[in-house]
Amino acid sequence: MIKQVLLLFCFASALTLSVSESKSASVQPHAAESFSVGYIQMKTAANCSYLVVISTSCSSPKFTADKIGITFGDAYGNEVYEPRLDDPVSRTFEQCSSDTFQIDGACASPICYVYLYRSGAENGWKPESVKIYGYNSQPITFNFNTSIPNGTWYGYNRCETSSSSYQLYPQKWLMSLVLGFVLSFWL
Repeated sequence: MIKQVLLLFCFASALTLSVSESKSASVQPHAAESFSVGYIQMKTAANCSYLVVISTSCSSPKFTADKIGITFGDAYGNEVYEPRLDDPVSRTFEQCSSDTFQIDGACASPICYVYLYRSGAENGWKPESVKIYGYNSQPITFNFNTSIPNGTWYGYNRCETSSSSYQLYPQKWLMSLVLGFVLSFWL
């Protein structure tokens, strides 16, 4: 009886560890692995409105002439894309400031990822945070406080999809299962 309980415990532990490990979300901003802007533009229809507040860090340069874009969405493939948020005339993205944008796009809920794009010769534009007020969901804040690399989509993906969030790692659960068998015969 003890052997079966031990075996069941080892199997449950292995399954829990492998599932929980794969569910961890990115806690630091990172470069997007792959991204197709053309697909987003063709796929989405402008039918929801979002309020996006981008705060620029006080450690950012006083102002920037860089071209800044944003994309965000949900785990179901609903994406919103705005290629140009910057406006040198209105002096957006100045040091220690917040800029508010109304962006229309596909209805995404809940929003779980955001990426910023910076293009320009200037280094150092440093967003502090991005807060998105969206369709049918609570506002969500993504804290950056780091410079955006030139020519790269950079941000967060906190989405949990069926293809990635519950992916099992066979090596770990198999090793735990084998260990359970060995221990059950040893005891």
